[in-house]
Amino acid sequence: MGSIRWGRVAGWAVLVVVMLVTLFPFYWMLRTSFSNTRALAGGASDLLPVDFTLGAYRRVLGLSSTAEAIAEGGSGGTVNFWLYLRNSIVVSTLTTFGQVFFSSMAAYAFSRLRWPGRNALFSVFVTALMVPPIFTTLPNFILIKELGLLNTYLGIVLPHLLMTPFAVFFLRQFFLGINASVEEAARIDGAGHVRTFFRIVLPMSKGPIATLAILTYITSWNDYFWPLLVGKADNVRVLTVALGIFRSQTPQGSPDWAGLMAATLFAALPIMVLFALLGRRVIDSIGYTGVK
Repeated sequence: MGSIRWGRVAGWAVLVVVMLVTLFPFYWMLRTSFSNTRALAGGASDLLPVDFTLGAYRRVLGLSSTAEAIAEGGSGGTVNFWLYLRNSIVVSTLTTFGQVFFSSMAAYAFSRLRWPGRNALFSVFVTALMVPPIFTTLPNFILIKELGLLNTYLGIVLPHLLMTPFAVFFLRQFFLGINASVEEAARIDGAGHVRTFFRIVLPMSKGPIATLAILTYITSWNDYFWPLLVGKADNVRVLTVALGIFRSQTPQGSPDWAGLMAATLFAALPIMVLFALLGRRVIDSIGYTGVK
């Protein structure tokens, strides 16, 4: 046997500790979701579920009565989980599709087309990355209100539907690295800019586009403040807003922590599945977007 590489052992030990610290909050959510809310206070330091029960999941899915919820320490409040899940999927999907589609076209114009003032305009465009989103919230809200789009899907997705400076910058960096001979060959074959973009550039950019789509979808899924402002109606309310309302339903004096953790885990599950399926593309695309 060779000598033990203590540096490698120490590195793995640190990695395991960091992993455990990172995953512990998720485990604590899982442990709380399987606990009885009424018994949680008496076993606050227990590592295992306190008075194990599936009642929290039944409450979230609308399978338990108000009396059963209150008996387990729940608030008696309800979450129309499937409706809010549908709303979150619709909002996140529309936002992701629109932002990726329009941002890719803008990035192509900034990277592959030659026109006066291109670089200067891009510099001004990128400075928007330094503007805190809170500064644009009020103007956007007034605009959505004047358009009569409050409590509609379009009102929720419109501010982020067309493009964002980050998305354009992200894709532009990859497009700059595409070999010019590819476009020249397409031009010789009679392809214009539109055909070149859709038939050549986009197929070559599957990795970065998938990465941007995942990041955009996760950001839209987790957004809370903007959907709360313009989407208060029950028929367009997203999961993040619904969970905040569910937490505030505390007629017995304290939130239904077990139910809240169960709902949060359900809400995070689609994102976890999405990242598990497509996360490899994010890793593969890191090398595609180096600054040129």
